Amino acid sequence: MRISGAPVALVPTMGALHRGHVALVDAARSRGCQVVVSIFVNPTQFGPNEDLDAYPRREAADVAMLEAAGAALLWAPDVATMYPQDFATSISVGGVSERWDGAARPGHFAGVATVVTKLFQQVKPDIAFFGEKDFQQLAVIRRFVADLDIDIEIIGVPTQRDDDGLALSSRNAYLSPEERVTARTLPRALGEAAAAIGRGGDVAAALAAATARLAEAGFDPIDYVALVDAATLEPVDRLDGPARLIAAAKLGGTRLIDNLAVEPDL
Repeated sequence: MRISGAPVALVPTMGALHRGHVALVDAARSRGCQVVVSIFVNPTQFGPNEDLDAYPRREAADVAMLEAAGAALLWAPDVATMYPQDFATSISVGGVSERWDGAARPGHFAGVATVVTKLFQQVKPDIAFFGEKDFQQLAVIRRFVADLDIDIEIIGVPTQRDDDGLALSSRNAYLSPEERVTARTLPRALGEAAAAIGRGGDVAAALAAATARLAEAGFDPIDYVALVDAATLEPVDRLDGPARLIAAAKLGGTRLIDNLAVEPDL
């Protein structure tokens, strides 16, 4: 692949692939890259009461999807390869990792940073592509790549959605048919809040209205609904620069996250 002269792109995933992952492959191929996709369900980013054992695994379907999408190589290491018996290293990222999912899922982003660093070392790509749906994860990866002088270009790809607006996620498979209908409330509530804030509306009132709508629909617990600076992920109470509206909440047994860019109306 390297002899060809084309840049090598990495798309890291945990499998259970969907159109959102295919969009990452498409984005890489559109830049003339040869695309390596990794599949590894990383145990170190799951908490003790999270869904590691239940996380969907369907490698045969994933392979077929990647072949159809034109990926050049699948890298699917096992746990022993990623974490040998004497493995003793963890990468901790401060700042952007400390609030939101970092607070709701202690240790999660250390697991993400460590496994992504290992994948970078194994594959040695020129470019790596990540979905903006996991916006805080993307910020964490950009932070440690800059801090550690890792010579890989990080590209964020816009969130891919179903026709009803729900962000594509492997965990959507957990939703019952009734929950799947209710789940549409999340992107709709965020859309209404983003529109209100973009028009100059009060940020606190818009966030409170979105939170109330989620609670009324049956989301519980609601970990956060917040407007944050798009670079630092610190909360902001007025729209005076690039911002993201972010949210995480549980519906039944499924934790959903989503985010929207917020721009002032001109």
